[in-house]
Amino acid sequence: MINKYIKLFFCFVCFGFSIFQFMGGLIGNGIMYLIIALIILFLFFKNEFLLLAFFQLRKQNLDGAEKWLNRINNPSKVLVTKQQGYYNYLKGLIVSQTNMNEAEKYFKAAISFGLSMDHDLAMAKLNLAGIAFTKRRKLEAQKLLQEAQRLDKNGMLTDQIKMMKNQMKKSHIPNQHFGSNRMGRR
Repeated sequence: MINKYIKLFFCFVCFGFSIFQFMGGLIGNGIMYLIIALIILFLFFKNEFLLLAFFQLRKQNLDGAEKWLNRINNPSKVLVTKQQGYYNYLKGLIVSQTNMNEAEKYFKAAISFGLSMDHDLAMAKLNLAGIAFTKRRKLEAQKLLQEAQRLDKNGMLTDQIKMMKNQMKKSHIPNQHFGSNRMGRR
C-alpha cells in the first residue's frame, strides 16, 4: 500500500514531466504524462482498495469486500480523512453481520471522520440506532433515528426507518433509571 503523500509526490513529478514534454515539443508524451498524473491524483482522493471494496459490496459479496479492506494496513497513513470515514463505514457494515459491539465502534469512527454523502451518514446513524436499540438504550436510538430521518433527503431509507420506529413502538423497554437503589431502602 502506497502512502498518500508518495502518491501526491508522483502526481507532481508526472505533471512536471508533462510540462517538460510539452515545452520540448513532444505533445503525445506530454498528454500521456498528464493522463498518468490525473489518474494518480484521482487515486489520491479515491483509494483503489476502497473502490474495489465498494464494488464487491454492491455485488453483495461481503467476503470479497472484507478481503479488499484487509489489504489496507494502516488507514491513518494511507487514507485521507473522508476515506478513513468510508473505511470505517464499510468495516462497520461487514462486521455488523457478526459482532454488533465492534460494529458500533466502526460506525462511531465513521461518523467522527465524516462521510461526504448524506445518505451514507444516515445509514451509519440508522445502524447505530439499531445497535443502541438492541442494547436497550431507547432514548439514544430515537435520537439517532431522528437524525437519520433528517439526513435521508432522497427517501432511500424511509422503509427501514418506519420499520425500526414500529419495532420501537411494539417493544416495551423500561426506562433506565440510574442513581436510585430501591432494593437497599427499607
